[in-house]
Amino acid sequence: MTQDELKQKVAQAALKYIKDVSIIGVGTGSTTNYFIEFLADYRNQIEGACSSSEGTSERLRKVGIPVLDLNAVGTLEVYVDGADEISPHKHLIKGGGAALTREKIIAAASKKFVCIADGSKCVDVLGAFPLPIEVIPMARSYVAREIVKLGGQPVWRENCVTDNHNHIIDVHNLNIVDPIKLEQIINNITGVVAVGLFAMRPADVVLVSKGEEVVTL
Repeated sequence: MTQDELKQKVAQAALKYIKDVSIIGVGTGSTTNYFIEFLADYRNQIEGACSSSEGTSERLRKVGIPVLDLNAVGTLEVYVDGADEISPHKHLIKGGGAALTREKIIAAASKKFVCIADGSKCVDVLGAFPLPIEVIPMARSYVAREIVKLGGQPVWRENCVTDNHNHIIDVHNLNIVDPIKLEQIINNITGVVAVGLFAMRPADVVLVSKGEEVVTL
């Protein structure tokens, strides 16, 4: 199977988690886009969705799913999103699509976080994928210097402005053996809006497509 077919397969497998759920959280990324396409068949059963990015909001509206303000909704039953890396402990690296802050907010506001991915995203130790950090623009250089002290190699993602009008730093050469501790450390750097480590609030369910089958972690 091609990687796109694997993404489609795991996206379809996530549909069982939205059964009888009127308002859902929906993430951002290529695998999640397939999930949104499948939601078209459920638009009469879903009251609406809280979206993690402007791009996702546009896709949801195109398939007939109303986009709702999380402030008006409160706690969500289910949030479905992809990942750039997944550890055996369901800790994640996210943010390749620059939507990490809103993704973290929706994940935090959800009772169940269902992560969907193809098998290539599973790793023993996080860090091969550059760790994204959303930063206030004026703090970009300062945050980068602090990241160097932690042993990472920060690279500014040029020509990338987030939906929150901030910048992204991608951190290379990190071997993340204690993701919870590192998430806390980076969160405490002044000027950081959010770091793409989902360890303090990991996924509750991880669905991974491997060949013809979808495995639940």
